[in-house]
Amino acid sequence: MTVQYKHATLPNGLRIAAEVMPGAHTAAIGFFVRTGARDELPGVMGVSHFLEHMMFKGSQTLRAEQVDRAFDDLGAEHNAFTSAEMTAFWAHCLPEQLPRAEAILADILRPALRPDDFDDEKKVILEEIAMYDDQPTWVLYERALEAYYGMHPLSHRVLGTNRTITDLTRDQMMAYFTERYAADNAIVALAGNVDFEAMVERIEATCRGWNTSRTKRRYPPVAPAPGEFTIESASVHRHYTIMIAPAPAVEDERRYAASMLTSVLGDSEGSRFYWALVDPGLAEDADASYEARDGLGEFYLSCVCDPADAATIEGIMLEEADKLIGSLTADDLLRVRSRIATGVTLHGELPAGRMRRLGRQLTYLDEYRPLEEELARINAVTLDDLRALWEACPIRPVVTGRLRPA
Repeated sequence: MTVQYKHATLPNGLRIAAEVMPGAHTAAIGFFVRTGARDELPGVMGVSHFLEHMMFKGSQTLRAEQVDRAFDDLGAEHNAFTSAEMTAFWAHCLPEQLPRAEAILADILRPALRPDDFDDEKKVILEEIAMYDDQPTWVLYERALEAYYGMHPLSHRVLGTNRTITDLTRDQMMAYFTERYAADNAIVALAGNVDFEAMVERIEATCRGWNTSRTKRRYPPVAPAPGEFTIESASVHRHYTIMIAPAPAVEDERRYAASMLTSVLGDSEGSRFYWALVDPGLAEDADASYEARDGLGEFYLSCVCDPADAATIEGIMLEEADKLIGSLTADDLLRVRSRIATGVTLHGELPAGRMRRLGRQLTYLDEYRPLEEELARINAVTLDDLRALWEACPIRPVVTGRLRPA
């Protein structure tokens, strides 16, 4: 299918980009804002995620029930997410419905923040925090990030805490919105059967009033302090372990090699952890993963097992990680390279996947890279690249966290 990249920038700094695919049967649009938990001050932790919820509570022209009805009337798939580094709102629909989808998204991205809606949604957020507090892996992950990053804002919890959400005021949220949801801190990504020039005109009409703030992300230094911690809980019956080590940042070209290394080590099947721990029944789950961030990155090793076997399993995980680089084969590389390339390709088959890829790419890297070029870079990774990455960033944990039965 023919794909043409187009882009434009409005006078207020809002960037618009598209992968135009005339032969597609659908179209997608997403508003990506370069803000998340790491951009919050500690006292308002969780405001990004809370604000995402408030967008769907309505604007000056729409109430919450009208927002839901508007999307339903389009027959559009729509959603939103907040992470440590970005917040996004998107819709996937028939091409003829794309202008209306844009109008709804642009409208709700200027929320009314009505005091009664704010108070009601605060209860929803507190319930969500309580729900995640019942998930052992999430509890351990959050605590491990806090231990690893310390006072760095990447230690912030995306949902916030009971205290920060309870104390958050509507005026604090509005101040955060005004600074971070500025035109020059956002990108509109489009993909599929799109009339780009017509959509640029529409977006300029709906978003020309958005302010420009020239906000910047802070990059304080990071110096993870080696350490361990243990949480005991009467509500769990299994043992959970997570280990974190430094890894390449999202803008580092070695990110492809990093993904491949962790796939060989701890993918859900066919990996070193799978054959050493999961297949023989020693661990319920054992995983290695890589998370690339703006300027930073982490390797994760994790497992779920019987408390009596925890020490043995942790030892096997560290042993498998240490001997990984010496045991790599051409077959390992071919398998994981093909798996990653297949995943990227499948993700790009629908306009919604292309739109999300484009939005993330421009938000993180500020550059466009066609799918074909990304696949070429994935397929160009060699065993020597994996070995060089290991020499620079060995998967040796700095922080280890454990959650076990009390």
